[in-house]
Amino acid sequence: MEQPHDLTVEAPRTWERPVVSVPVLVALSLVGGRFPSFSTEANLYVFGAGGVLIWLGLSNRVPRRPAPQRLSSGAVWWTLPVLVFGVFEGATFFSAAGEDFPTFSLLADPLLEDRLVRSAGWLVWLSAFWGLARR
Repeated sequence: MEQPHDLTVEAPRTWERPVVSVPVLVALSLVGGRFPSFSTEANLYVFGAGGVLIWLGLSNRVPRRPAPQRLSSGAVWWTLPVLVFGVFEGATFFSAAGEDFPTFSLLADPLLEDRLVRSAGWLVWLSAFWGLARR
């Protein structure tokens, strides 16, 4: 007797499992943390890693996770501080205020001189981008 096709389930590919993807993201972030901030190597690494993640997100090679149907009302309140921060950051950057009103990246430069902190920032960035690529 033939089995119906509705009962079959595709197993996720090996490289899509957290057991594989988390160590890969950690290894990539450790490599990215070795480059000095705003160097040519770091910029090429950002564009390379971002390009690969964009390609994975736009192709059908990564299984999609369902997007939330609707944002909660609490999530809407987070747009206000993000919007205010973005306006102030953009205004300070475009007006070139310098040391009087430094941008966030200028304030974060002393922290990012440490390789471990830079690697942690890379891990946060890669994890967030990987989560977006799977949506």
